[in-house]
Amino acid sequence: MYRWILWKKDLAYKVMKVRIDLHCHSRFSSDGVSEPEEMVQAAKERGLHGFAITDHNTSACVDYFLSTGLMREDGKPVDGFLILPGQEITTSAGHLLALGVRLPDLKGISPAEAMKLIQSAGGLAVPPHPYDNFRAGIRESILQDLPLEAIEVFNAAVTFKRANQRSFDYAVERKLAMTAGSDAHHVEAIGTACTVLELDDFTVAGTLAAIRKGASGLEQRYMSKTQALKKTWSNVFRLGRKKKRHTPRVTS
Repeated sequence: MYRWILWKKDLAYKVMKVRIDLHCHSRFSSDGVSEPEEMVQAAKERGLHGFAITDHNTSACVDYFLSTGLMREDGKPVDGFLILPGQEITTSAGHLLALGVRLPDLKGISPAEAMKLIQSAGGLAVPPHPYDNFRAGIRESILQDLPLEAIEVFNAAVTFKRANQRSFDYAVERKLAMTAGSDAHHVEAIGTACTVLELDDFTVAGTLAAIRKGASGLEQRYMSKTQALKKTWSNVFRLGRKKKRHTPRVTS
């Protein structure tokens, strides 16, 4: 997990190789069912060193992790495990991951405006599944005008595998940093895909810097049919439960 490299002036730095799932959802997401503590436990059991919590249009799980001591305000890991704050923003033109920042609900904002907010806060904006026409990916015609630094080239839950290949090709064409993530909405899928990084600063800031520099590897596995079916069923159950809960009572 560790190796040493020697820089100028004979100063030695310890380099750590980490596996981080950069696209995960909890029960705080509109379509997620995972309990935060279970996510951490599952990730550790699968050999991950961290994950990014990227719930749809909310940072509520980030606040929860901070309140329970599973995250630190200074961006350092807790017991050797790092949770990156984040959000999957539903922009006016599709989804955009905001990594390394805690933001309010920005649903409906333009991709360009979202990127400005993310970058001004020190975060990293990453378009997920951009070529998946069934999952609100930001289209290439819009991506072309965005000052991107990175793009998700492997999504374990993508509808058609060719969408990931097109994302990869686009990243190569624009010389963008690449990421991979499970897009897990239930704990069983966490770590299905992840990004492998080499860094000497195992913090949120150090992780973002390593992503920008370029991943040392991408672990690319697709969700099984059972996992995909469970993801779909969980979404239906979650949305149905919310609808039932918010149905007003009729009184005479």
